[in-house]
Amino acid sequence: MISDSDRIKAVRLINKARENGARLKPACRELGISSRTYQRWTKNGGIRKDQRPLIKRKPPKNKLTKLEREKIIKIANSKEYADLPPSKIVPKLADKGKYIASESTFYRVLAEEKLNTHRSKSKEPVKREVPTHIATAPNQVWTWDVTWLNAFIKGKFFKLYMIIDMFSRLIIAHEVWETENAEYSKRLIKKATLFQGS
Repeated sequence: MISDSDRIKAVRLINKARENGARLKPACRELGISSRTYQRWTKNGGIRKDQRPLIKRKPPKNKLTKLEREKIIKIANSKEYADLPPSKIVPKLADKGKYIASESTFYRVLAEEKLNTHRSKSKEPVKREVPTHIATAPNQVWTWDVTWLNAFIKGKFFKLYMIIDMFSRLIIAHEVWETENAEYSKRLIKKATLFQGS
């Protein structure tokens, strides 16, 4: 929504451009509005204020009634469903042949009522800082990974063990094995340190 002050500024700029020989459509396009919008704003000679905030609109026909909202909250807080998120409540109700509201409606109502907190018996996830490492020269920080590579047989994979220098992006060492094993990782790290003379 464009503020009234921005609307006045836009109309003045377009009028100035038109006085200097510009056509209406390109001038409007420069400001990111259509020529129809400009015409609507300047319909009666002046610059019309935005009427949208003043209009009272009817609530949508599919809006939940107070009783329906209360039913959603009551079910979500009941002993049977108190520990479950809406993604599990709605299917469980469907198994019993009941439909109260959609999953997204459950989420929305619970969020509006500030009830959409951690809703399971498991521990709430702990937010940890993402580890950051900075390398200002080669061989200060290495990263390593095991990547699964498709084999010729469906469902079979080769495992690519690889160590990369964070600074130069140089592949320090790599090996391909049929299985994942800590011994392969040890071998690869030894190979990398010998290769780099560390």
